[in-house]
Amino acid sequence: MKPTLFVLAAGMGSRYGGLKQLDSLGPNGETIMDYSIYDAIRGGFGKLVFVIRKDFEKDFRDKIISKYENHIPVEVVFQSTDKLPEGFTCPAERTKPWGTNHAVLMGKDVISEPFAVINADDFYGRDSFAVIGKYLSELPEGAKNQYCMVGFRVGNTLSESGTVARGICSTDAEGHLTTVVERTEIMRIDGTVSYKDDDGKWVGIADNTPVSMNMWGFTPDYFKYSEDYFVDFLKENIDKPKAEYYIPLMVNKLINEGTAKVKVLDTTSRWFGVTYAADRQGVVDKFKALADSGEYPSPLF
Repeated sequence: MKPTLFVLAAGMGSRYGGLKQLDSLGPNGETIMDYSIYDAIRGGFGKLVFVIRKDFEKDFRDKIISKYENHIPVEVVFQSTDKLPEGFTCPAERTKPWGTNHAVLMGKDVISEPFAVINADDFYGRDSFAVIGKYLSELPEGAKNQYCMVGFRVGNTLSESGTVARGICSTDAEGHLTTVVERTEIMRIDGTVSYKDDDGKWVGIADNTPVSMNMWGFTPDYFKYSEDYFVDFLKENIDKPKAEYYIPLMVNKLINEGTAKVKVLDTTSRWFGVTYAADRQGVVDKFKALADSGEYPSPLF
């Protein structure tokens, strides 16, 4: 069975200053998502699922989904702050989404095969989709608790315009993930990649430290774990307006319990994206260069 690509496209884009998921960056108006979809199709994925917000559904369907419908099956699901388990009510002061793993939960009714999760606004590169597509498509039928993650080198994932958020990873001798810690402020300081720790201090790390760019591979059993743990998360965090249910929270729990293993997949791909509005022109230039070199057709679809 071909794996599904699950695209997280419900984010607010607050640092970028708009809906960067819909921004035209390629030579023929392509979005970053378009390149991910193109790479996923040639990497062997058989279905797309997008999680978005209801308030931009029309624009999204008109500008994005209409391109793909003749190339690959497409589903759309919606994330909203009030989509909570029975017994919980969203506090009035809550304005931001509940996080990436809450977004993943929105796909539980439309995904029944191995699937990869990506951000809509990150360019992951051709090789990363080939690597994760191969891993997921080669899983035995009915496989459970065998997950994966594409690990990028942190030095290749920074923005020149400010800090970025990344999941800093550690692995064991067999290449399985042992921990992933979400660091919301990472940047290069005096030549050294550094992150701000829980005490507000900057800690230097090596350029080749593997980080999560939210490119995960799961089997459908992941949804039930996520549903159950979300209840525990809400019991502790329902009254914290900025608390988010991140994918690494769930993954760490499953690893620490010994429930699941997560293979860290190496890739030659280099990441880039538009964390800040100032990043935009650099991304436009890179897409033009990729089209000029023949790496991608122009237009893509």
